[in-house]
Amino acid sequence: MTLKWTDSLDIAIELSEQHPDVDPRYVRFTELSEWIMELEEFDDDPKHCGEKILEAVQMAWIEEMD
Repeated sequence: MTLKWTDSLDIAIELSEQHPDVDPRYVRFTELSEWIMELEEFDDDPKHCGEKILEAVQMAWIEEMD
C-alpha cells in the first residue's frame, strides 16, 4: 500500500505505531511532515503538503490515541 498526503487516517495509524510514546498534540508541523515523509510506505510529492493536511493528520493521530 502506498500512502499519499490525503491518507490522513492511515498516516496517523502508521505514526502512532512508529512513535508510540509521542503525544501528537505537541509535535511541530515541521517535525510531523518529516516523520510522514520518512514512513516506508509514503510516496508523494512534498510540495503537495500544506498546513491543512498536517492538521488533518494530527487530528486523526489524536483520535487514534483515544
